[in-house]
Amino acid sequence: MINLRNCLDTASIYVGTYAKYNNGSLYGKWLNLSDYSDYDELLTAMYELHSDESDPEFMFQDYECPILEKLGLLSECNISKDIYDVLEQINDSEHDLEVYEACLDCLENRDFQSLYEYVNNFYYGEFESDEDFVQWLYEDDTFNIPNWVAIDWSATARSIMFDYFESNGHYFRS
Repeated sequence: MINLRNCLDTASIYVGTYAKYNNGSLYGKWLNLSDYSDYDELLTAMYELHSDESDPEFMFQDYECPILEKLGLLSECNISKDIYDVLEQINDSEHDLEVYEACLDCLENRDFQSLYEYVNNFYYGEFESDEDFVQWLYEDDTFNIPNWVAIDWSATARSIMFDYFESNGHYFRS
């Protein structure tokens, strides 16, 4: 399972400029986010990289760690000042990056604070199948039924999954 520290350690962006690109050059450099302590230090490195331009308009031509784009923290023409704060908040949470990515796959709202609260309030865990998840719900006394009741887990899962969603084996309440 991937965790945030690994993502931050491998998260990188390829930084060029629009002026160079428009003049037929892809000159730039891969910058690893973990090499910089915060946004300001990263920004300084980008200005130093393109010091041959008086006012470089940065172009983020490629990147590693897709959650950055999904959260609206990174696009071709912008990198958010909040990028390090958000990554650190995920890192300090009790959930791995994979959980946040799974939740983002299913939610339309891509605001980080809403996502963070949603994961902390409605994440149930990782399961192999809907049936395993539903069986866990029942055995965890969430529904308080006697253990002698025989249940068709497949049929029950089909019915109960209307109130939950799953992505990459991670389950959330709808």
